[in-house]
Amino acid sequence: MKKLSALMGGTALMVAGPAMAADIVIGVPNWPSVNATAHILKVAIEQNLGLEVELQNGTNPIVFEAMDTGAMHVHPEVWMPNQQNLHDTYVKDKGTVVMNPNGVEAFQGMCVDKTTADANGITAIEDLTNPDIASLFDSDGDGEGELWIGAPGWASTNVEKIRAKSYGYDQTFELTEIDETVAYANLDNAIKAGDPWVGFCYTPHYVFELHDLQILEEPDYDPEKWTVIQPTDDPDWLEKSDAGVAWDLAYLHVHYAKELEDSYPSVATLLGNVDLTTDQVSAMTYALVIDGIEPMAYAEQWVADNEDAVLTWMTE
Repeated sequence: MKKLSALMGGTALMVAGPAMAADIVIGVPNWPSVNATAHILKVAIEQNLGLEVELQNGTNPIVFEAMDTGAMHVHPEVWMPNQQNLHDTYVKDKGTVVMNPNGVEAFQGMCVDKTTADANGITAIEDLTNPDIASLFDSDGDGEGELWIGAPGWASTNVEKIRAKSYGYDQTFELTEIDETVAYANLDNAIKAGDPWVGFCYTPHYVFELHDLQILEEPDYDPEKWTVIQPTDDPDWLEKSDAGVAWDLAYLHVHYAKELEDSYPSVATLLGNVDLTTDQVSAMTYALVIDGIEPMAYAEQWVADNEDAVLTWMTE
């Protein structure tokens, strides 16, 4: 691979700070695309800047708090507006975290498998408030359908609780929180068995390559009708929140500790210039989850295949 030094007339790139283990720590929350991006950043930094990068698991609040204190340096994929409260606290108020401006466009909503949707005329999210519709998704015979709203720890999972309350389908469905891998395995099994499935869906994601899903129609996003408070901000968040409209378009942004601008400016430059597309991120999730490629092997190949883009990140 061409290294950045090759573009600088053979002069080695000097990096501020001591060269020691775990010069850079990248936080990794629990979904496939952030895992892929974290490994790509690790490989890009280690191969081109001669630093050691450690990956550490952590929820969104933990990663932001760690970037604030210096225990971690990077969050590879912050969903906005999902993490707006954390962004506002650490980027706007404290000024200890920086957001890369290059966002990856994303969609969030509620989906039903197409076979069930077509057979039962399910087209809109309001249909979920119909007890007869909800009973189609009752797999355990308790009289309530099961609806996946996301994984524990996701900000979007809390928002989906708010949306279910606002639309009223929290009265007809049991809202389930389970790991994404399990949820989409359940979807795969349901489709193979011809059983109904309903749950949270988003792009960029591999699931739309595998299955035919009906995205449920909703009233257009209206900021006047979107009052979302997270549990970290108010213990009465659910009662005080209301969101009976569609999600606004989301964007995924790299965030990083501002102190990197002084300690490792070359890393800050790279992180500030990372620029990915929705299709690229979808392909990452497909490769890791469906093709079963190990994240590090995938990242090494990705960086090799996209070396010009990586070098651009470091030189803009």
